[in-house]
Amino acid sequence: MSDFSDFQWTAANAAKAEEILGRYPSSREASAIMPLLWLAQYQMREQTGIAWLPLPVIEFVAAQIGMPKIRALEVASFYTMYNLQPVGRFHVQVCGTTPCMLRGSDDILRACADKGLRKGEITNDGAFTLTEVECLGVCANAPMCQVNDDTYEDLTYDSMTRILDALLAGEAPAPGSQIGRQASCPEGGPTTLTAMAHAG
Repeated sequence: MSDFSDFQWTAANAAKAEEILGRYPSSREASAIMPLLWLAQYQMREQTGIAWLPLPVIEFVAAQIGMPKIRALEVASFYTMYNLQPVGRFHVQVCGTTPCMLRGSDDILRACADKGLRKGEITNDGAFTLTEVECLGVCANAPMCQVNDDTYEDLTYDSMTRILDALLAGEAPAPGSQIGRQASCPEGGPTTLTAMAHAG
């Protein structure tokens, strides 16, 4: 298995990296560290099926912008959006912050546990990694989780179970509210300015 010391951008991502760097003045290339790490993590997922950042990949990005390796590692280790260890094909991130907890995130974690997911571990089939995270910014539609790039909202034990089953079967469950809520409207639809809300 590769140690990823030979990591290089694909041609498409090399162009994207140049585009990203073009957003910053020549003396501020370090500001590009976050989008470049994100791009590298996506390339790792495309190439290996696993979205993560091995140390040589972080060092590659740091070298491109002239940043000390330790500074790049500080960024990658601070933000939970970067995976410093391999994760499953589906990275299930369940929010456990107060709004989600009050609305049933324990049921969501129980649904995951009943399907064999354990926090911080990859399932034996390599399909799932479960992480409990802090706020993912969808508090109005709590409880919620994020799987790879998609959010699933207004979850229950049953709907979370269905989502996990669908992912494992190779299906693409519809992201967003699982009760048909539009954006972060109240359950059941708008309660104020109803004439405006229903105007054609």
